[in-house]
Amino acid sequence: MFHGQLIGIFIAQHKGTDLHAIDKVEAVAGRGLTGDRYFLKDGTFSAKDGPDREVTLIEAEALDGLAHEYEIALQPVQSRRNLLTRGVPLNHLVGKTFKVGPVVLRGIRLCEPCGHLEKLTCTGVEKGLKHRGGLRAQIVSGGLLEIGVNVTPSEPEA
Repeated sequence: MFHGQLIGIFIAQHKGTDLHAIDKVEAVAGRGLTGDRYFLKDGTFSAKDGPDREVTLIEAEALDGLAHEYEIALQPVQSRRNLLTRGVPLNHLVGKTFKVGPVVLRGIRLCEPCGHLEKLTCTGVEKGLKHRGGLRAQIVSGGLLEIGVNVTPSEPEA
């Protein structure tokens, strides 16, 4: 059982533009985060790619590890993920539902880093975030996401 927290929210209105931090955002099932490039259908991938484009998450601990192990200080907005968590084992949430405040998400697949992320940041990011680059998730039940809300499992652990 885990009990984490949402500590950052980031969106970009257009593909290829910098993400910016916001304090709260509406999560809409089947669409994504209001105002984000994927919600607006302007992301790098099209809607036909499926629900794993609705929201992405990354652990603050992964960024801490990247800094400690690879001496790469990547700011949360540079990760190009929508939600920054602390105390949440994202890799273990593939195929599971969990709550971020009032919003229910389902982990779809790991969000492995890519060459594009490395081009936008610096050499070593792709290797340093391998298997800890975050999670792609589907919004099962929408609502308002706000910094500081709890992140908890919504299913009992077996």
